[in-house]
Amino acid sequence: MGTGPRGGEPSRDPNVRKWADATDPQTGESPLESFLYLFFHPSATSQAAGKSFWDRRHLRKNDVDPPSSSQAMAAQTAAIIAWREVRGERYAELSEITKPTLVVNGSHDLMVPTINAYNLSQQIPRAQLIIYPDSGHGSLFQFPQLFVAHGKMFLDGSI
Repeated sequence: MGTGPRGGEPSRDPNVRKWADATDPQTGESPLESFLYLFFHPSATSQAAGKSFWDRRHLRKNDVDPPSSSQAMAAQTAAIIAWREVRGERYAELSEITKPTLVVNGSHDLMVPTINAYNLSQQIPRAQLIIYPDSGHGSLFQFPQLFVAHGKMFLDGSI
């Protein structure tokens, strides 16, 4: 979901880092504008779905996921930088994945460009690719029912 192979294509959007860094140091939460920019396509439909997800997410009062700490965010950034480095033949390790693999992405992912999902699906022998339309990195938030249905179908062996 919204990922790519080692040495995959980096984001070409110059604003991704700015929006990703727009996190409240006290709460660890990004503002709505940052979340919408990073996770949803700028179309009216996608932005409305993003706001709807934001509202649903903030209705929850019990068992709320804790915010990411600055240490966790720094570790994730370091891991992303290391993952971008090509080691050996590009994508060679993907051919060793023998299990069925579901690759899902939004059609306009700014953080992990959608081409990476396509590349994964081409290099993993038993991969299936689903690209959700008019969506970004948060396509599973935009299409939650469809994502669950696709996931269930994949796990059941129906697709």
